Amino acid sequence: MSNEVAVLGVGMHPWGKWGKNFVEYGVKAARDALKDAGVSWRDIQFVAGANTMRCGYPGYVSGATFCQALGWNGARVASCYAACASGSQALATARAQILSGQCDLALVVGADTTPKGFLAPQGGDRPDDPDWLRFRLVGATNPAYFAFYARRRLELYGTTEEDIAAVRVKNGANGLHNPNARYRKEFSTEDVLNSAMVADPLRLLEICATSDGGAAIVLASTDYARKLQRDAVKIAAISTVTPTFPSANVELPDLATDSAVAVTVPEMGFKAAMIRAAYEEAGLGPEDLSLAEVYDLSTAMELDWYEDLGLCERGAGHKLLRDGDTYIGGRVPVNPSGGLSCFGEAVPAQALAQVCELTWQLRGAAGQRQVAGARVGITANQGLFGHGSSVIVKK
Repeated sequence: MSNEVAVLGVGMHPWGKWGKNFVEYGVKAARDALKDAGVSWRDIQFVAGANTMRCGYPGYVSGATFCQALGWNGARVASCYAACASGSQALATARAQILSGQCDLALVVGADTTPKGFLAPQGGDRPDDPDWLRFRLVGATNPAYFAFYARRRLELYGTTEEDIAAVRVKNGANGLHNPNARYRKEFSTEDVLNSAMVADPLRLLEICATSDGGAAIVLASTDYARKLQRDAVKIAAISTVTPTFPSANVELPDLATDSAVAVTVPEMGFKAAMIRAAYEEAGLGPEDLSLAEVYDLSTAMELDWYEDLGLCERGAGHKLLRDGDTYIGGRVPVNPSGGLSCFGEAVPAQALAQVCELTWQLRGAAGQRQVAGARVGITANQGLFGHGSSVIVKK
């Protein structure tokens, strides 16, 4: 049995700081996706919502919240939370409903309203919560976490601060042409390196902001898409695998690695294994990719993803960038949308936004940021507590 499902429609609410309820962002994105798909809300048989934990009770039951806002239609519903991987978990849930024969047409929605500054756990004392503990015990905010990874790259692989800045320059040039991006401005390497230091070696322009925004996707069975005579792009794989014990690298909120005294360390780490699972499911490999959308919470993290995607050997990500391979027009453009550098974090929506970008690219509808001849795209995303995802979309 094929695991493929069709992407009939995609929609987004632009990222920014709009001062509205997250439901408004999700409804706008959903209506745009429905219009793009050419189907009615009444036709939707299943709704998967990606949860936001900052928006009160409606955020915890986002599937039903969006259903109510769009108008109860009797659809089955689910709500999913996996931090930054919430959108892909919701997408996987909807795909499973379609592949199991429970429905032919599903809507996936994620939206968020975020605070100013860095993201932090909910208030109160929770000593049994590792995420709360990493803030309370070591003060490891997200920018500090990103800086650990960046410093590791600089020390181990010979990556330079100029390389890290160049990622921001590349993504800024891409985001300039994206109407949904929050930051649409070009920067020079000097601009980036002269911005304020936040967590050494990362500067202000190298760390993504927190944003409001929403994204939605209409999925259908391939049979349903054929009945509509739609030549839709298809989701060929969704990987949501967890890490394999033991973990040799610290992955916050964990504050230590696992012991490897009695068990051999896996041949590849969590993120690379997650990507490999997607390739295996789709029957594809890095050589088949036309483009990638990756989770650049910091610009240095994008270089890590090049290696996890198998685009180059470990430690050579900055060389790929220097050669222009990840620019639009290069071998495998990465983050033609502008990435989180230009969007910021709207946590439940960002994994879905990545799939929206791949869909537009594979349709040839990405305007000035279009990757020529795009046929296969991949996403890479990481959330808390062993959550992460990789989605492959193909023509």
